[in-house]
Amino acid sequence: MHGAAKVVIGLILILVGLALFADEWGFHTFPGVVKWWSSFLTVLAGVIPIVLILVGLFVVWLEWDQLKVRKAK
Repeated sequence: MHGAAKVVIGLILILVGLALFADEWGFHTFPGVVKWWSSFLTVLAGVIPIVLILVGLFVVWLEWDQLKVRKAK
C-alpha cells in the first residue's frame, strides 16, 4: 500500500476516534452510541496495574540475567 494512502487511512481513524469521544462530551456526533470515554477509563484503570507488573517482571528478569553473566566472568 502506498504511504500516502496509509496516512489518509490513519487520519480517518483518528477523526472517527475523536468523534466517538466528542459524543461523550455532549456533541452528539453519533446518536445512540455507547459512552466511550467512561468505558475507556474503566479499561485503562484495569490495564495499567497489569502492564506495570509485567514491565517490572521483565526488568527484574533482565537484571537478574545480567548479574548471572557478570558473576560468571
